[in-house]
Amino acid sequence: MSTHRDVVIVGAGPVGLMLATELRRQGTTVVVLEQLAAATGESRASQLNARTMEILDERDLLTDLNDAPRETMGHFGGLPVPVDGAASPYAGLWKVPQFQTEEILGRRAAQAGATVLRSCRFLAVSEVEGGLEVTVAGPAGERKLRCQYLVGCDGSGSRVRAAAGIDFAGQAARRRLLRADVGGITVRNRRFEQTPRCLAVAARRPDGVTRIMVHEFGARQPAPPPDFADLLAVWTRVTGEDIGHGRPLWVDAFDDEARQAVQYRRSRILIAGDAAHQHMPIGGQALNLGLQDAVNLGWKLAAVIAGRAGEQLLDTYHAERHPVAAAVIQNVSAQAVLQLGGPEVGPIRELLTEVLALPAAREQIVAGLSGLDVCYPVALNRPAGPAGALLGRRLPHLPVRVEGASRSTGHLLRTGKPVLLVLSGPRRAALEAAWRPWAGQIELISARVNPGTALSDVDAVLIRPDGHLVWAVGDESADRVEQARFRAAVERWFTAPDHSDYQSAPLTDRSTV
Repeated sequence: MSTHRDVVIVGAGPVGLMLATELRRQGTTVVVLEQLAAATGESRASQLNARTMEILDERDLLTDLNDAPRETMGHFGGLPVPVDGAASPYAGLWKVPQFQTEEILGRRAAQAGATVLRSCRFLAVSEVEGGLEVTVAGPAGERKLRCQYLVGCDGSGSRVRAAAGIDFAGQAARRRLLRADVGGITVRNRRFEQTPRCLAVAARRPDGVTRIMVHEFGARQPAPPPDFADLLAVWTRVTGEDIGHGRPLWVDAFDDEARQAVQYRRSRILIAGDAAHQHMPIGGQALNLGLQDAVNLGWKLAAVIAGRAGEQLLDTYHAERHPVAAAVIQNVSAQAVLQLGGPEVGPIRELLTEVLALPAAREQIVAGLSGLDVCYPVALNRPAGPAGALLGRRLPHLPVRVEGASRSTGHLLRTGKPVLLVLSGPRRAALEAAWRPWAGQIELISARVNPGTALSDVDAVLIRPDGHLVWAVGDESADRVEQARFRAAVERWFTAPDHSDYQSAPLTDRSTV
């Protein structure tokens, strides 16, 4: 195997494998290093939110989920919140064990041509002419790998982050929750059951395995790492149930430690997933957040390596994803207090129950739990009206008519290219003329959308490979202003025109419409 790749990724968990898949779909060469000899089969995260499901649909990966069950009831700090009303065809929480997500992404990464090296531990990185040299310890001893960029997807204790000298600032742990998957037991299902003594969860899966989680209020917590005897003692003490005859598949604990990297990039080294942010894994948000990091970073890193964009594009990875993770950490920290705070937070829980009954408040909470509230600062000048409201947000998944056939907008992104989606017949000729200098880089698709939907008030949108909108035009827009905004958006996010003598025309010549 060649010792040179465009990108070396450390960590073959879901985030590292998603990033590898994203890079390969853009033609970037990748090697993934994983210190484990084989996947563990454990499933610490067990659900995918609506936005992650949309992303998987945009990459034609949903068929691999084997009709995953959907839960319509989520929670905020243990308080029930219906999530099936989110503005997505995938509204809800989809029960997909982490090992299954990892298997799907690992298979897709391998099919795309990514190399995964197991039993390989990252040791060090140094700068060399034209890139980096990564030192790895493997079964045959130490070896050197050359690459242009190194990405750490190696968890909260990231060795890559440490090697880059990136600070991991935040709050130390104060409370811990014991957790295990246990086979061969039959106990009453509990959904975030609060008692004066504990928080207890028991959820039996279709395969007969029961997820057990327990926190004893005010008690001294077992020293990490816990074993089954530790969990058994606490569970028996606070519930009175004996589950000692069960067969633990795995046992661990998680706590309310909350940290975030102060920067996601240092020169040619980047971090993603738990290496960039750590919080209590309430609601499976850590996995979804990490997968969406990978999708944001993948196309940008590939564009820089291919010479389609300058390195300043990589700065937008931190600028966009750091605030998203900060908001999630704040959200999860609030939930941790509600769940693990004990009887003293009872009045707050009662008040919040009343607040969640208000439609506007519930809608905002659901959008956050579903990953649908993200809006990136993509536009230097945001126009007024419906077009401006769409900028920075993800492409709504809607049925559209393309060449007479019904398709989903999400399917239009499966090539991995940016897309100029034209929704106005009268403006098509002018928009095509504006697009033509970038015809090799941006796909042009004309479609019709149903009235009254999220895209019915705009004439066209420009969509990044990660599904977020960076330009939109509506009927109220001034043509020459939009012509300048279109070109600025393309050159900022994608590439310069194919030829330097290009002279752009107005988006609409009113004399011919």
